[in-house]
Amino acid sequence: MGTEEDSDGQERLAAFRQGLQDLNWVESRNLRFDIRWGAGDAASLSSPRGNITGFASFNAEIAGKWLQLLKEISPGIERVVVIYNPETAPYAIFLPVMEGVAPQIAVKLIRAPITDKAGIESAISGLASAPGSGLMIMPDVFTTLHRETIFELATRGHLPTMCPLRAYAAAGGLISYGSDFRGLMRQAAPYIDRILRGEKPSDLPVQEPTKYELIINLKTAKALGLDVPATLLARADEVIE
Repeated sequence: MGTEEDSDGQERLAAFRQGLQDLNWVESRNLRFDIRWGAGDAASLSSPRGNITGFASFNAEIAGKWLQLLKEISPGIERVVVIYNPETAPYAIFLPVMEGVAPQIAVKLIRAPITDKAGIESAISGLASAPGSGLMIMPDVFTTLHRETIFELATRGHLPTMCPLRAYAAAGGLISYGSDFRGLMRQAAPYIDRILRGEKPSDLPVQEPTKYELIINLKTAKALGLDVPATLLARADEVIE
């Protein structure tokens, strides 16, 4: 969910390197890194195929929580537009979950596949003219690269936004809920340690996230004229002011 130029992605990589160093694996001494920025796939979480194993970034069920949190922070929302890149895989596991949850909280879900900046501007400007609207951003390299544009337009259009990554909330998104990625990277270090000491990757099940972070951007909430419920603020792991 990051790129080589993205500071958040670099911080995760630094956490991973530190975790390995704590286990006495030091780059240029007894370890060499070949960094590839991208995404992978595994046949099964419990029994990965070949040499694939690791830590999943999200599970599908979290998508329902995204909608519920957006409705909680902005109860007047009646429709939510989901921005995603149709050329990448992550949206496919989340949309069905959200479409199942949306009727339960009286929200209409609208798909907005986009592949360029013009598409972002069109989707958000069209949404801003309809009262009771909110925005959901799918986790993806495309949305990560364009996050500042997305949230600048959304705030200007008075649109509450729900995000999957802390970096999105830091860039101006209203609320984010997602995995503790730095923690995941630190947890990955012992897996690498075990593999380097001879264990087969296929014998190590893919681990799903166990810790999630709720981030609220209070500055954005004020710009949108929203009073964040005290109960929600109390649950937040971080409040950006």
